[in-house]
Amino acid sequence: MKLLGISGSLSKHSKTGIAVNKALEFAKEFDESLETELVSLSDYDLVFCDGRNPDLYIGDTRRLIDKVTDADVYIIGSPIYRGTFTGALKNLFDLIPNDALKGKAVGIIATGGSNHHFLAIEHQFKPIFGFFNAYTVPAGVYVNNSHYNNGELTDTEILERLKKLSNQTVRLSALLKRPFNGPDQPEIKRETLQST
Repeated sequence: MKLLGISGSLSKHSKTGIAVNKALEFAKEFDESLETELVSLSDYDLVFCDGRNPDLYIGDTRRLIDKVTDADVYIIGSPIYRGTFTGALKNLFDLIPNDALKGKAVGIIATGGSNHHFLAIEHQFKPIFGFFNAYTVPAGVYVNNSHYNNGELTDTEILERLKKLSNQTVRLSALLKRPFNGPDQPEIKRETLQST
């Protein structure tokens, strides 16, 4: 099973990246068979979404679309700016196919300077994952600057919550792979642009 961690920060020394990476480490402790990878958006030269079919993008953009599509389960984090996740992360969501996350488990991490925007997990992240027909772990983790010391995540309560988030995300993913006898989710087709 491939667990993809995504840091929506464009900072090279991202606190979000530290938190997502720590969650990946905890997940690997829980299930050693996991294949984990951390994707930092700062390492990719993504173009802005222009509405074309995702298969038509090239370069870094296409490589990242493929990574996201090929993963089985996700831990996705972002710093919170102006009450929501970064524009860079929103652009990634705009680029990927509509069914890229369908039926897959997602654990959410948000970071901020203070606790001012902790509700962004509920009001910003969860609706977009609902659009993609993904399953979010109910309790996301919000991390603020006081939880770090010298570039390390040191707050024991936050570390324990990240461990629990990782465990629950992997367990939910395993449960979702079992046969399901309920109704199918609706298919959302992406329209292609016609040149004139």
